[in-house]
Amino acid sequence: MPKSVDLLFIALSSPIMVGVYEKQKLIETVVSEEKSSEILPKIYKELSQKYNIEKLFYANGPGSFMSIKIAYIFLKSISVLKKIPLFAADAFYFNQNQPIKAIGKLCFVKISSEIKTQKFEIASEAIFKLPELLEYDEYSTISAPLYCIGAVG
Repeated sequence: MPKSVDLLFIALSSPIMVGVYEKQKLIETVVSEEKSSEILPKIYKELSQKYNIEKLFYANGPGSFMSIKIAYIFLKSISVLKKIPLFAADAFYFNQNQPIKAIGKLCFVKISSEIKTQKFEIASEAIFKLPELLEYDEYSTISAPLYCIGAVG
């Protein structure tokens, strides 16, 4: 009988990271530089053949509009078809609340609980990290994407 696990997807930019969690502890990491539209189904297929997947988690934005959209549509479809619950947390949870590149010199920032854009002279690339422990209470059952597309200036 395969192990029961939860999967966490961070597919906001390259590289895509997927964490496999058994009893909320990270036991395996999958990292890919491929396009999310091509690699997410492959990763999911491999992991679903190896494990019994109980819950899905993902970073729902902000980040690359297309990456977020693809991850959400893919994971929401799996959630509905396989009856696996889907949960989300914003991207700032995975990068220690650092600015996330939007466009040009604009970055997304989280101040209190509000996500805004802010101009920086040098926009640093956000470094995302899978948590060692999957803290269920940090995730929401509201899994819709945080596209955060506002006026570009």
